[in-house]
Amino acid sequence: MDYASMKAKIAAGQGFIAALDQSGGSTPKALAGYGIEEGAWSIEAEMFGLIHEMRARIIRSAAFSGEKVIGAILFERTMDGHVDGVPVPEALIAKSVVPFIKIDKGLEDEANGVQLMKPMPTLDELLVRSKALGVFGTKERSVINSANREGIAAVVAQQFEIGRQVLSHGMMPIIEPEVNIKSETRAECDAILLDELLKALDGLAEGEEVMLKLSLPVVPGLFDPLVAHPRVLRVVALSGGFKRPEACVELARNNGIIASFSRALLEDLRAHMSEDEFDASLGGAIDEIHRGSTVKMV
Repeated sequence: MDYASMKAKIAAGQGFIAALDQSGGSTPKALAGYGIEEGAWSIEAEMFGLIHEMRARIIRSAAFSGEKVIGAILFERTMDGHVDGVPVPEALIAKSVVPFIKIDKGLEDEANGVQLMKPMPTLDELLVRSKALGVFGTKERSVINSANREGIAAVVAQQFEIGRQVLSHGMMPIIEPEVNIKSETRAECDAILLDELLKALDGLAEGEEVMLKLSLPVVPGLFDPLVAHPRVLRVVALSGGFKRPEACVELARNNGIIASFSRALLEDLRAHMSEDEFDASLGGAIDEIHRGSTVKMV
């Protein structure tokens, strides 16, 4: 797939985007969920080797294909790795799955109710390398914990600044200002975020497009104006801590939004499973998330 083909698939594909980008501090938790506890590795390289093998097992599974999984977000180490001797982005493209790369380096401490992204001084180099490997786009995450307009405006401004840097390399940014689903002011956060995103989108130049990855809103349909916005290629949703059944129900209440789930996709997979058990479990999760993405309740 060339860039135009990948863009067309993401714009109109009847499926969802798998988030295979756990990194750093979230890796032990992801491995524990997979049935590999701390103590199974002695150095960081071994830990990342274990998480890479889990991801490689997912990618090579017969259940994982471009029919229902239209894209996959990778951690940088995963992007640089291989599946059965083939570079991971190439292995995804061979299955008609569009590759993305997580680019943020983690979060700053909370201020004004939000956590901005840490600086990314080597981003240009990463973008050049990613594009050369066939990666279509990027993903960058901030977190909103409370309904502070100044903080939310700062999150959106930083996200779009980095998004423009990604666009300058001919890649597609997924802008992810996550609203914490445990926030006591979650509904107010959603409303402020919608307002700030619409202003930022209206400020993009003719021909510029971005993707949005958002927490599922308290009020179903709230993000309809984002789905319809001419500067938005696609709106995807994170599970945000919801278990898969609940996340899929919430997803189905929002027209035009597809999933980009991580934990909700992987929660039933275990290292000890046989290949048949693994494929059946992964296939069941993919089918459920695909339904939530494509069969709507409204």
